[in-house]
Amino acid sequence: MPITRKEAAPGAAMKAEIEDYTKALEVAKTYTTPDGLDVDTLLDSDKHGALTYNDFLVLPGYIGFPASDVTLDTPVTKRISLKAPLLSSPMDTVTEHNMAIHMALLGGLGVIHHNCAPEDQAEMVRKVKRYENGFILDPVVISPKATVGEAKELKAKWGFGGFPVTENGTLKSKLVGMVTSRDIQFHHNLDEPVTAIMATDLVTAPAGTTLAEANEVLRRSKKGKLPIVDEAGNIVSLLSRSDLMKNLHYPLASKLPDSKQLICAAAVGTREEDKYRLKLLVEAGLDIVILDSSQGNSMYQIEMIKYIKKTHPDIDVIAGNVVTREQAASLIAAGADGLRIGMGSGSACITQEVMAVGRPQAAAVRSVSSFAARFGVPCIADGGVQNVGHIVKGLALGASTVMMGGLLAGTTESPGEYFVSNEGQLVKAYRGMGSIAAMEDKKAGGGGKDSKASNAGTARYFSEKSNVLVAQGVAGSVLDRGSVTKFIPYLVAGVQHSLQDMGVKSLDALHDGVNKGTVRFEMRSASAQTEGNVHGLHSYDKKLYS
Repeated sequence: MPITRKEAAPGAAMKAEIEDYTKALEVAKTYTTPDGLDVDTLLDSDKHGALTYNDFLVLPGYIGFPASDVTLDTPVTKRISLKAPLLSSPMDTVTEHNMAIHMALLGGLGVIHHNCAPEDQAEMVRKVKRYENGFILDPVVISPKATVGEAKELKAKWGFGGFPVTENGTLKSKLVGMVTSRDIQFHHNLDEPVTAIMATDLVTAPAGTTLAEANEVLRRSKKGKLPIVDEAGNIVSLLSRSDLMKNLHYPLASKLPDSKQLICAAAVGTREEDKYRLKLLVEAGLDIVILDSSQGNSMYQIEMIKYIKKTHPDIDVIAGNVVTREQAASLIAAGADGLRIGMGSGSACITQEVMAVGRPQAAAVRSVSSFAARFGVPCIADGGVQNVGHIVKGLALGASTVMMGGLLAGTTESPGEYFVSNEGQLVKAYRGMGSIAAMEDKKAGGGGKDSKASNAGTARYFSEKSNVLVAQGVAGSVLDRGSVTKFIPYLVAGVQHSLQDMGVKSLDALHDGVNKGTVRFEMRSASAQTEGNVHGLHSYDKKLYS
């Protein structure tokens, strides 16, 4: 009589289980195709129609590592990479300097909108670039004749209060003192010169000191600032203790390798007057320019790309928006360093409804990104993102990064004030750049003080010369989401856990697995979508993170 599993000794039972496990693996290998669908079968529009993010799922793989091992390093242009694949949209209710600073600190990138005067946008770029540095190569320097009141005004303007005082009031002039926030905070005589309050017992480091050496001097000195001086005592740069603390608190920060400044991106239009705007942005320290248009395949954008590559070769250009290979080909041929994919998929966008032009986002992302990858051009999936799952799906379909508008509009760092809705909820205003409100905004200027150029909204939708504005967006409100300093880490952790579920340890591995067919997908019906969401509960609290 054969020994049954129940009667077997412990060692025999274990052996039988191992044999069963081995047999199961062998049986699994006999199937001609793996479970689920490869990406091309999934997105075969002849069979399924064009899909968007809710129409499919990614199948799980084997978990053989912790989620913390998943790396999300990814290119945003041909030359610049980020630690987190997340961008904030250049909308006037989403990204100004505060959002751009915090997105960069958290490993992503904020794109400053251009629905404002060129000078105002350049000022926002300048604030991002001055926020965090290694060696500050162009510190704000004041003269001994400057008053306490003027120092306070500078603090209000720049957001910091530590200013070197030099003989001539310029950089590379002899350092005579240092004014700090503590010096001016409680000093009520605003007309008194800064020489009355400045510190003169300064700790300095000689020119040629490395960043590591300067950091150590700053730690030992317990000072807030460390001036770097040449042999004649002239200040040549500055190091800030607050920047050292930021390095500790924000290890993923998107920074340039040499200057340690935060990476800054901003949007411009594609008209002649935008060349003046771009000039101001470049002078302010811009790293990446996004050409902001609802339909990127235009003579205006192609000429603008060529102009930027010739006039400002150090600036990376992201072109778009596009949803087809043919659109992408024109912009890649013109010299684009990155592409932005999406037309009509944003939460506040009605382009598909009004214009009958666009493409479902999943189909658009896969088609364009797989084509652009052949030329080494990274792509941004822009629009249609409502949760972590949508971010992951955009990345799985080939995007290098994902851009968010409405998902970030309700955060503390977005422009605008909170207000209480009629339902008693805390909300913030949010509007599409194609909304009538955005297109009629009088704050947006063009090329110079006396310019009568149209604003960003009308130019983005080719409506600046139209007698009748045709809205391609709506204005509304979004619920409070708290600070991005908590929300972005939640999104990053969510993407890491999702890739862990798939059995891939990086975005490169995800793209490789999708292209090889080892990362598989499944269509889901309307009933399956209902099943995959909360259902059958009388009430529930959907708290996503803490």
